[in-house]
Amino acid sequence: MKTISDHVLDIVQNSVSAKATLIEIIVEEDKKSNLYNLTINDNGCGMSREVLEQAVNPFFTSRTTRKVGLGLPLLKQNAEATGGSFKINSEPGKGTEVKAVFQLGHLDRPPMGDIWNTWFLNLLSHPEIRWIYRHSTEVGFFEMDSAELLTMLEGVSLQQKEIKQAIIDMIKNNLDEIEASK
Repeated sequence: MKTISDHVLDIVQNSVSAKATLIEIIVEEDKKSNLYNLTINDNGCGMSREVLEQAVNPFFTSRTTRKVGLGLPLLKQNAEATGGSFKINSEPGKGTEVKAVFQLGHLDRPPMGDIWNTWFLNLLSHPEIRWIYRHSTEVGFFEMDSAELLTMLEGVSLQQKEIKQAIIDMIKNNLDEIEASK
């Protein structure tokens, strides 16, 4: 995975498969501590202790369409390669939390990538899911909540070119305003 957005795209697909109705993508940057925290929470079906123990094994997957599951192991590897850490918590019936901590200034930390497209495409593909994206830095805080956005749009289609561009621009501009890392 070349970017954090690639990791997010892969991990949230697990949440979608787990029948989540709420998926939160949280990025917290702390330049003073040199930390870049990525947390993905969902309220999906969760994992049993047995599945959770195997979750970062690349030769384990609960999917029947393939024999390997590289998303979590690659995220763990990338976080640890920067001197960071990786943790996953899950409880059947309550959901899953995936947390990867990167050293913000480390040469091997993947760039953020186009999180705006990742967020928008997930919303477009799964409008029945509430998607929340939060990003904080020392400069400020930004949050995009699909429930608020869809209410504001009052039924206007997300597929309209102008709507898509306005949402993407809003995310980009807010990330620039809080001086989010690239």
